[in-house]
Amino acid sequence: MMRALFASLVLCVSLAIGTTAGLAQQSWVQVESHPSLRTAQERARSYGVAFNDVSGFLLPGGWYTLALGPYPDPATARARLRELRAQGVIPRDSYITDGTGYRDQFWPIGAAIGTATPAAPEVTPTPAPDTAVAPEVSLPEPEDLDETPREARASERLLDREGREELQVALQWFGFYTAAIDGSFGRGTRASMARWQTANAYDPTGILTTKQRADLLGQYQAALDALGLGTVDEDKAGIKITMPTGLVEFEGYDYPFVRYAEKDGSGVQVLLISQAGDGATLGGLYEIMQTLEIVPLEGQRVKRADSFTLRGKSDTLESYTYAKLDRGYVKGFTLVYPPARAADMARVIEIMQDSFEMTEGSLVATDSDEATQSVDLLSGLELRKPKQSRSGFYVDGRGAVVTVAEAVGSCERITLDGAYDAEVAATADGLALLRPKDALVPLGFARFAPNLGRLRSPVAVSGYSYEGALTAPTLTFGTLEDLQNLSGDARFKRLDLLALSGDVGGPVLDEMGAVSGMLTPLETGGRALPEGTAFALKSSEITGFLSQNGVAPVTARGGVELGAEALLAQGTEITVLVSCW
Repeated sequence: MMRALFASLVLCVSLAIGTTAGLAQQSWVQVESHPSLRTAQERARSYGVAFNDVSGFLLPGGWYTLALGPYPDPATARARLRELRAQGVIPRDSYITDGTGYRDQFWPIGAAIGTATPAAPEVTPTPAPDTAVAPEVSLPEPEDLDETPREARASERLLDREGREELQVALQWFGFYTAAIDGSFGRGTRASMARWQTANAYDPTGILTTKQRADLLGQYQAALDALGLGTVDEDKAGIKITMPTGLVEFEGYDYPFVRYAEKDGSGVQVLLISQAGDGATLGGLYEIMQTLEIVPLEGQRVKRADSFTLRGKSDTLESYTYAKLDRGYVKGFTLVYPPARAADMARVIEIMQDSFEMTEGSLVATDSDEATQSVDLLSGLELRKPKQSRSGFYVDGRGAVVTVAEAVGSCERITLDGAYDAEVAATADGLALLRPKDALVPLGFARFAPNLGRLRSPVAVSGYSYEGALTAPTLTFGTLEDLQNLSGDARFKRLDLLALSGDVGGPVLDEMGAVSGMLTPLETGGRALPEGTAFALKSSEITGFLSQNGVAPVTARGGVELGAEALLAQGTEITVLVSCW
């Protein structure tokens, strides 16, 4: 009897050793672990819908793990891991294991470890006389405990570089991590992990447990899903880019733009920019984009030889534009969004910038005439318009400009000729002195007439009569009628001249091209005045204002009478469009 019992025990031990050895030769794809048996069973049931090789095991630390397999060798398991990761159906931190630490199997219910390998025949040892068979003991469900920092470090070491980088990307998305994505868990990454843990009511150890990693990546995936990020391969424009396709939808082509309008009231828009061109094309795009409503005035502008970026910000919208010149093409994108989405869009901009790829080809204009290109470029887009535009004129070689004070009242931004930012240096008695914010050298500046002029002598006003609709000033001819205004104010003189509102602030020129005054707003006092009535502030008033504010006015030294063409050229050199935004 004792010999039979001994033989049975030897057989059991041999079978156990053989099973363990067979298991160690297999490989598994471990997908996730949970401290709760109930949770692990629910997750196993979910995985079972998609996979027929889901197994669940108890780990030494009391956790329950889910694995796919077994596979006959590590290479097969690794190929399966890459395939499932690429499909996005398993967590990115899944990894390969030989199952050495796997204990009792809880899923599938009733299964044995390594079901992919033929199971050894079941052998029940014959109990010794008077020896009771121990009752079957069910595994108790452990408490819902997380890993200790030591256990977390151990599980963290199983992550590959891609898995570590993905955690940094997720931390960066939520603003906890700002350094390079390098897969190295140094001091900066640990600090960002601690900040994320604090924000999510975890103990800030700076070491993410398996559960916390899954939580972080789940939050990140949910954020990406909400934005609907997807890759757009726009063959017609020659652009490949990842963008928030869940928030925008294709609207159409308007050379050189591919337009994506907001979707379901998201408030987000995207323009893909595509055209053949050179440095001049890039420079023209840089200037024209800033005239659009979708590029607010406030924000950083950066222009380089082969690229530029424009950031725009207002109370109602923000935008980011990027364009570059490469291999004879100018391509880029604009992202427009409401301020409430600024945090998410900051990450979207990074993704769009990193994924932006220029492929062969570009959009083609229906009319290749360069003279119409600026019109084509703005097709379907709303131009930003100033509140008002008036005329002014340069008074020194450094770009100082004098105009009427009403032209620059309550302006968020002041521009000269629509291209140069300026600021108010001084105002007094209806006059305003402007200085450009950046260095500016005008083609010419005013020389002031030394005398008042003769009554009935010819005069001309140089001004932007149509407030910038024309790209150059016009010249309006008239005569000097009186050396005071209708109220007897000797600071002004009265002209017989058909002026428009855009001419106000422009220089009044005498026959030699000297500045004898400035056209002022027409004040009627509620009366209907005869057609052609206009008023100008005398040059002596202007030069006194300039002298008081650091500008040395230059006096004209005689000269000869100029013809209409020469007078127009003189006025064009010194006259500037002053726009209030």
